Amino acid sequence: MKGWLLTLGGIILYGCVAAQFNDSTHYHIKYSTTGIINRTNDARSFVLNNVLGFQVNKEKITINSGNSWIYGRQGSRLTNNDFISALNVDYLKNRQRLYYWGLVTFTTSYSLKIDHQLQAGGGIGYNFINKEKAELVVSDGLLYETSKFTLATEGDFDHQTVRNSLRIKYKWHVTDVVLLDGVHFWQPSLENFSDYNIRSTSSLSVKLRKWLSLTTALTYNKVSFTNRENLLVNFGITAEKYF
Repeated sequence: MKGWLLTLGGIILYGCVAAQFNDSTHYHIKYSTTGIINRTNDARSFVLNNVLGFQVNKEKITINSGNSWIYGRQGSRLTNNDFISALNVDYLKNRQRLYYWGLVTFTTSYSLKIDHQLQAGGGIGYNFINKEKAELVVSDGLLYETSKFTLATEGDFDHQTVRNSLRIKYKWHVTDVVLLDGVHFWQPSLENFSDYNIRSTSSLSVKLRKWLSLTTALTYNKVSFTNRENLLVNFGITAEKYF
């Protein structure tokens, strides 16, 4: 159901941004669906990863929104039902190397045992490389986090903390048709460094058309508080459009 909602959301966003286009504002919408299906005489398993992203790029402000839904089963057993929604605002990123950012994320994850998690905060970033075919950005800041976990020994557990959020983001057009990109977060609690989150996504895309690519994606997430992690290597397609 969430996958259909992501697709519908992309169609709605397409109509909205097309109507609002002007010379000083640029839009980018991106949807990817990747997965692995394994079927034998004895068992059946699959994991699907749907990602919808939307960007508004102005001279001083860049707004990025992203939604991802990972769903998986092994036979009759549920393995993944993980949803992450994020809104990120960058200020002066397109005008200078040092810029400012704000971030809000909401997460629910069956595989990581997160009933719900809300993060909000901000900080600074630095553009080491900011070119059309290459980008390398490092950012750091503080996030307030409030969560509800399902722990095996304690049941439901509420948790609040302040985290340092370090992010490394890169993009490299290896050739005109091959793109390598990734975003990686390390988020330790300021109260206890053994309480940390890791979120990592890397992808390699080969363009078939200007708007369509074959994509290989690697996603890794870990939440030390619940001692849970997931690792996905998926294959699929990515569709995108600039306005």
